[in-house]
Amino acid sequence: MAKPKTEFAINQKVVYPSQGVGTVTDIFKKEFNGEMVYYYKIYIPVSDMYVMVPVKNSSKLGIRSIVSKEEAQKAIDMISENFEPATTDWKLRYQLNLDLLKKGSIEDITKIVRSLYYRSKQKELPIMERKLYDNAKKLLEDEIAEALGIDPQEVEAMLHAKLEPLGIKADKKSMLDDDSDDFDDEIDDEKKSDDSDDEFDDDDEDEDDDDEGDDDDDGEDDDDN
Repeated sequence: MAKPKTEFAINQKVVYPSQGVGTVTDIFKKEFNGEMVYYYKIYIPVSDMYVMVPVKNSSKLGIRSIVSKEEAQKAIDMISENFEPATTDWKLRYQLNLDLLKKGSIEDITKIVRSLYYRSKQKELPIMERKLYDNAKKLLEDEIAEALGIDPQEVEAMLHAKLEPLGIKADKKSMLDDDSDDFDDEIDDEKKSDDSDDEFDDDDEDEDDDDEGDDDDDGEDDDDN
């Protein structure tokens, strides 16, 4: 089997929206369902783990190159722009933002951070939304840091300076009466969920249909599709 033309090269930094910023450490082939398949092996520092992703499915999973300096600066500027607040229905809001995270453009990630930061200043976020916000914020900080060649802590300070005015604008008295009910629903849902499950590793269900399910002993995950 001839090696396919690959979008990414070894040692290239990439963004894997549901996982984080990582580095392609290898491009290799192995047998899967009776055929040889080429994979990217990507190291994700934030979780200190390797993931293996079929080359042919990388774009479907939203894996992409780090943005340019200009695009990174646009994201920083965008985060303080006025926007239409999201729905007060936390379940719908969560799903909309999760879909944006899976799409994974820097604009989409910026929208998640901006929207949930604003919302958090009105009322404490439900647990699942807080996890989504933390993941999106970390992903945004790490990508901008890579693009600009600066420390992630410096980016965190820059974003906070941009976000803070949004918090001041947030009207803490503008909550709808049914918000408390939404929060109670969220608590019930959390009780039903397995605390060990990481919803940010949950890519589209169709993408897991061919998963081998044989994680290696060294902490590597196979994202076979």
